[in-house]
Amino acid sequence: MKKASFLLLLTVCSIGCGYSSNGKGTLAPGAPTITQLMPNTMAAGGGSFTLTVMGSNFVNGATVYWDSTTRTTTFVSANKVTAAITAADIATANTILVYVKNPGGTGIYMNQGGQSSATVDFTVTP
Repeated sequence: MKKASFLLLLTVCSIGCGYSSNGKGTLAPGAPTITQLMPNTMAAGGGSFTLTVMGSNFVNGATVYWDSTTRTTTFVSANKVTAAITAADIATANTILVYVKNPGGTGIYMNQGGQSSATVDFTVTP
């Protein structure tokens, strides 16, 4: 019974204990965290701008979601991503939910979906 328990534990850890590449695919990274949006508010009717998202655990391929829709995202570092926000995105006053989603696993880990941060409010003022 001890051998079976050890083998099961070894198998579970080799399948899902971290973000690494083993030549057969990449495990999905953990969920990112947002600590700050810059800016976090804009006036309705303004022009396009670059939204800077500060936080932690961002990985290359992370995507910023603006009101549940992806935006062109640039990975800067594990603590920073930026997103292109259009004038149409801030045309009317509203509270927009922003979140970041890391990519899912690849190869033999492709069944692992990407994890998302909690949402953060962005305010478009009248």
